[in-house]
Amino acid sequence: MKNYLRLLRPIGAAFVGASTTLAFAPYQLWPLALLSPLILLFLLQGQTARRALFIGYAWGFGQFATGISWVHVSIDSFGGMPKFASVLLMALLVGYLSIYSALFAWSLNRFFPNENRTRYLLAAPALWLVFDWARGWVMTGFPWLWLGYSQIDGPLASYAPMGGVELITLLIIVTSASLAYAIQSKHWLITVIPLVIFSVGFGLRNYDWVTPDPTRTKSVALIQGNVDQALKWLPSQRWPTIMKYTDLSRENWDADIIIWPEAAIPAMEFELPSFLSNLDSAAKMNNTAIITGVINKSESDEYYNSILVVGQTPYGDYELDLDERFHKHHLLPFGEFVPFEDLLRPIAPFFNLPMSSFSRGAYVQPNIVANGMHLAPALCYEIIFNEQVRQNVTPETDYLLTLSNDAWFGRSIGPLQHMEIARMRALELGIPLIRSTNNGITAVTDHNGKITAQIPQFETAVLRTEVTPTNGTTWYREAGTWPLYGWVLLSLAWGLYLRRK
Repeated sequence: MKNYLRLLRPIGAAFVGASTTLAFAPYQLWPLALLSPLILLFLLQGQTARRALFIGYAWGFGQFATGISWVHVSIDSFGGMPKFASVLLMALLVGYLSIYSALFAWSLNRFFPNENRTRYLLAAPALWLVFDWARGWVMTGFPWLWLGYSQIDGPLASYAPMGGVELITLLIIVTSASLAYAIQSKHWLITVIPLVIFSVGFGLRNYDWVTPDPTRTKSVALIQGNVDQALKWLPSQRWPTIMKYTDLSRENWDADIIIWPEAAIPAMEFELPSFLSNLDSAAKMNNTAIITGVINKSESDEYYNSILVVGQTPYGDYELDLDERFHKHHLLPFGEFVPFEDLLRPIAPFFNLPMSSFSRGAYVQPNIVANGMHLAPALCYEIIFNEQVRQNVTPETDYLLTLSNDAWFGRSIGPLQHMEIARMRALELGIPLIRSTNNGITAVTDHNGKITAQIPQFETAVLRTEVTPTNGTTWYREAGTWPLYGWVLLSLAWGLYLRRK
């Protein structure tokens, strides 16, 4: 009977972790992001480090089994594997991601076992960030479902320009841990901490970090081709797809900038020199610029997921010059490169998907310049790496630009979570964001991360709108995550000192 009771905590933790998914898009029940770690801390009370490890693992398994269920859509639809194999692969991914919450729980109960303020107010928030960062770095990183993203429409969102999504995550854990300690110890004065956090958050809503500059407003046309992913790379569909984007662009020559999504052109750039030269000339004649995703191949047979701009650019007439392209740096594991490929590629067709052997571009690259405007680009998956996006922003940057193709994930919650993350980048940096996709979500946000224009998913459509750059900067744009690194180090050092004392 005692063993059965011990199982109740991990089982409960799994359900609590699963509920955390409801805090994110499309549900956006943001209070659950506060409640979930609060309950987790209660479940960890009085447990050995070993038992805490299993409880934390169960919490993470629940969160990722529900929160990234959309990954299975691409594995199942395009992987070419039996259902059993695709479910097993998904379970391995979820199991791996759950390790980080397990390590958080183990380290908290191993090094800070006493139910005191040191555990709750110093150790728990600092350790949570440490393992969030680890998950965002190890094996190229997967910083999806950081708790701070859940607050994009909540009262804590206004902290993003100060310290980014990690600061919001920190404040969530500080709030949850303060409440847990107050309930456990009956020291109700500690509840002042979350009250102050939320009060300041509400107050900061009225503070303008940057100011829009209407004199530099540009009109944009975002082409959503809605091309079936299963047909896109068939040779018979190459020119129908290219002409679809070309025809929709002709109808919008009066826009200052026309934007196609990631890999909109289903061919290598070197295969289409005449077409791209003609497109460049037509765009110049109409005083516009066209930005598109394209696949490139170097002379040394390296493949790149790239962004090309033609028309009104400072680069002159069109020519195939890879030095004038943006090349994706943060590649998607298994989608754009295969870790341990010598071992995995023979196992299943999934590991041999088209375009699964890309090379990386540089971490920091020049902005794209289109019709006089500077755009800091991020291709698809890259938009989730906040520090990389920040370091690619320059004083001249007018817009954030992200091109994506979420058709791999069907009608799942994945594209909605992806848009939520992209909105946070605009809020952190105080720069409007333009997001062009194959089948949604194609949208534009202002510098506060609020969607100002959007078109429906799964439709062929063009989003016409105007985007206004900003003047000024944010604390996060200037300092990045470094202040939080310092805070974590000081918190853990002080906590360990107090524990010894």
